[in-house]
Amino acid sequence: MASPGRRRFLQWGLGGAAAGLAAQVGRAGAAPNSDKLPEGKMPMRRLGRTGVEVSLVGLGGYHIGQAADEQTAVRIIRAAIDHGVNFMDNCWDYNNGKSHVWMGRALRDGYRKRVFLMTKIDGRTRKAAAAQIDQSLRDLGVDTIDLMQVHEVIRDSDPERVFGADGAMEALAAAKQAGKVRFIGFTGHKSPKIHLKMLEAAAAHRFAYDTVQMPVNVMDAHYDSFEQRVLPAASKAGVAVLAMKPLGSGIFLRSGPLAAGQLSPTDCLRYAMGSGASVVITGCESMRDLGQALGAAYGFQPPTDAHRKTLLAQTAPAGAKGQWEKYKVSDMFDGTARNPKWLDSASL
Repeated sequence: MASPGRRRFLQWGLGGAAAGLAAQVGRAGAAPNSDKLPEGKMPMRRLGRTGVEVSLVGLGGYHIGQAADEQTAVRIIRAAIDHGVNFMDNCWDYNNGKSHVWMGRALRDGYRKRVFLMTKIDGRTRKAAAAQIDQSLRDLGVDTIDLMQVHEVIRDSDPERVFGADGAMEALAAAKQAGKVRFIGFTGHKSPKIHLKMLEAAAAHRFAYDTVQMPVNVMDAHYDSFEQRVLPAASKAGVAVLAMKPLGSGIFLRSGPLAAGQLSPTDCLRYAMGSGASVVITGCESMRDLGQALGAAYGFQPPTDAHRKTLLAQTAPAGAKGQWEKYKVSDMFDGTARNPKWLDSASL
């Protein structure tokens, strides 16, 4: 069952980036009403100080759990890997753990060794974080998770809680020492100020995050921008940036520029790809969605300054007040706000 916030999200009829990608897939070159995937070479990028090479496109874990059924989800994941996608996103709480289970089953039969597996935990206490790490390992059916991130850093108090006595960072450090996780990062969608505070807290505790995940898209630039404020700070510190919500989880498809056909989902995906992020994570609930993502990545060339300015000029009127970035201006995406027990216990 979806959480209350996720249910409201689905009531928009969007289901995420996937819904919009399927609706407009014809623009990317894949045939409408076809599951045929484009062919090409996936661009690879270095994941910051880790030295790991990851695919330009990453597969979002929430939307995998929204696929028609497990068989469809497994097919999408394995097809993505076979077409060069090696970055897998997920989270302990996605679809009440179903996203983990389905992805774990897809990674059997030799697929696990071909991917860089990332997931997230909500726990802010050492006990809750440790339990969620172990549950993630069990549900995914793996011994090691490549990247574990603190999920939904959306409160001013989060950095203090994570780094405090008996905080989540103690569990993450212990898990890394035990070989359960290789790298550590954090993610959030609410405010650049909170992201910067998290980076400052890490520096104060002489800890270096490997990654930071944030919204990077054509709307973000116009309102309380992560790209303008956090991306430069992260890059300077050697922290790899993971771009998410390139289509605002599908909501942008109802905005003026996209609804009017001025911009396509491919334009939006490629804008995020040109930001300097190591990977752009996008949701895929069908093979057509995957085809759209692959089509955007294959043959990608960084947009010129002039092209970026054109895209931003087209989205400026719609993005000025953040009304299409629901994750910033509402609680629609704040799963831990409606489920505070996730912060302090392992229970879903």
